[in-house]
Amino acid sequence: MKVAFIHPDLGIGGAERLVIDAALEFMDAGHEVVMYTGYHDVTRCFEETLDERGERAGWVRVHGSWVPRHFFGIFHALLANMRCLWATCALLLHDPDCQVVVVDQVSSPIVLLRFLMSNAAVLFYCHFPDLLLATKASSPLRRLYRAPVNFLEEFSTGLAHGVVVNSRFTADVFAKTFASLYRKGTHPAVVYPAVAVAAATSSRERQPATADAPVVFLSVNRFERKKNLELALRAFARFLEERRAATSGDASPFETRATRPKLILAGGYDERLRECVEVRAFLEAEARALGVAGDVEFRVSIANDEKRALLEACTCVLYTPANEHFGIVPLEAMAAGKPVVACDSGGPKESVAHGVTGFLCAPEPAAFAAAMARVAGGREGQAAARRMGVLARQRVEWKFSRKAFGDRMLGLMPGLIAEAADARRRNARRTENVVKYSCAVAAAALVLRALFSFGAVVCRSYSRYA
Repeated sequence: MKVAFIHPDLGIGGAERLVIDAALEFMDAGHEVVMYTGYHDVTRCFEETLDERGERAGWVRVHGSWVPRHFFGIFHALLANMRCLWATCALLLHDPDCQVVVVDQVSSPIVLLRFLMSNAAVLFYCHFPDLLLATKASSPLRRLYRAPVNFLEEFSTGLAHGVVVNSRFTADVFAKTFASLYRKGTHPAVVYPAVAVAAATSSRERQPATADAPVVFLSVNRFERKKNLELALRAFARFLEERRAATSGDASPFETRATRPKLILAGGYDERLRECVEVRAFLEAEARALGVAGDVEFRVSIANDEKRALLEACTCVLYTPANEHFGIVPLEAMAAGKPVVACDSGGPKESVAHGVTGFLCAPEPAAFAAAMARVAGGREGQAAARRMGVLARQRVEWKFSRKAFGDRMLGLMPGLIAEAADARRRNARRTENVVKYSCAVAAAALVLRALFSFGAVVCRSYSRYA
C-alpha cells in the first residue's frame, strides 16, 4: 500500500513528531510512504527525515516553500492553506497512485483529494480546530477575513473519509466546535501520540542521582506565548524562595553555582518568527527581574540527542501550557523515567497520572512550586522522583509506545479504505441517478415538444379548413 502524508511545515514540534512517527510505523509495516510538505530545513528538523549523509531523505518532498509564512505579519492562515494546496497539487501530479492520504493541521487539501484523487482514502488527523487557535476576530475586517477560512476548515474536514484526534479532550472540543459535522456522524477516533520508548530507555544503566546532586528542572517547549513559559520561571523563583525560607535563610544548600538548583528552558526556536524572538527576550528580562537569571539556562533548537541528554540529566520536567490539546513532552519525560509537573487541564490529564507519574496542578506559581518541592526535597524527594520515574516509564510502554500508536493507526486503515469504497459507490449511484433523471427529463421535454408541435399542426389544419 502506498501512503502519502501532507503536512504544512516539517519542523521540530509535536505535530511534526506525530506525523513522522506515523510515517515510520507505516514504513516498518512494509508500506511505501511519501511525505509532502511546504517547508523542511535540514538544519532544523527531526533526524529521521534525513539520510545517512545528513541530507533530506528521499521520501520527504518539499513543494510550496516559495509561499511566504505571512505578509507583513498578517494572512498566516490564508498562506498556510496556499502552501498546503500547492503541495497537494504536487502530490496529484507526481504520486497519483496513493491508496491512502493522511492530512493533518490544515484540512483544505482534502477538497482537492476528494475530487481529483477519488480512488484514495483520506484520513484527517485533527490536532485541534484551527479556528479556535486563531486570534479572536475583534474587528469586522478580521471577522470578514476569518469567515471563509473557518468555513473551508469545517467543509473540508467533513469531506474526509475518517477523522482522528489526539486526545479525548480534543474529541470533546471537536464535537462542540463542529457540531453540525458531529450530528451528521463525523465522530473522531482518539489516537494518542507516541514516543520511541526504546530510544528513551537506552540509558537505564546510568548512575542514580546522589543526595548532593544538583536539582535540575527542565522545560521543553517552543518559544511561543501559548506555552506559558513564564509560569516555569515564576514557579522556579517561588521554589527557590521557599527553599531558602525553609533553611532560615541559610545559603548552604546553594554554596556553589554547580550545586544550586537550575531551570533549563529548551525547545524549538525559529528566528523567522517574530513571536519566538519576542518570547525569548521577554523570558530573559523576566528572569532578571525575578533575580534568577544566573540559575536559568536557555537552550534553543535542540537536536534529539541533546534533548535526550537533558531529559536523562534532569530531576523533573515542567510542562506549563494550559488546556494543551495533548502534549508530547510529558510522554518524552515519562519515557526517560522522569516525573512531570503539568497543568491540570487538557491532554496532560490523560497522559500524566496524578500522584503516580507526576503532579497535575493549577497553572499558578505556588501550585507548581509545591509540586517541585515534592520531587526535589532531599533524599525523600529524590526517592519519590525515582519511584515516579519507574511508574512513568511503565505507563508509556503500556499506553503510549510507538508500537501502540502504529497498531492503532494501521488498525484504522481497513475501515478507512472500506468507507472510501462505500463513498465511491454512493457517488457512482448518485451519478447514475443524475444521468437517469437527466435522461428522463430530456425525454419528457422531447415528448412535450412533439406534443406541442403536433397540437400546433392540428390547430393550423383546423383553422385552414374551418
